[in-house]
Amino acid sequence: MRVLTAKVVDGRLDVPESCLHEGDIVTLLVGEAEKGFRLSEEDQALLLKSIAQADRGEVVDGWELLRDLEK
Repeated sequence: MRVLTAKVVDGRLDVPESCLHEGDIVTLLVGEAEKGFRLSEEDQALLLKSIAQADRGEVVDGWELLRDLEK
């Protein structure tokens, strides 16, 4: 996973060439949106830290987590 910044131009994302490839799946976090939610700088830093942890494989299986919570 990587972080990419793009700008909306005429209603479309203007992404630098060769940053995305056909079939890539993307998740958008929209800053300063009128609707939705806003993250504080601290929350943004925590989110980026968590993404980095996931990239390193430091994750817990969701089903395993649910089983642990039922105990």
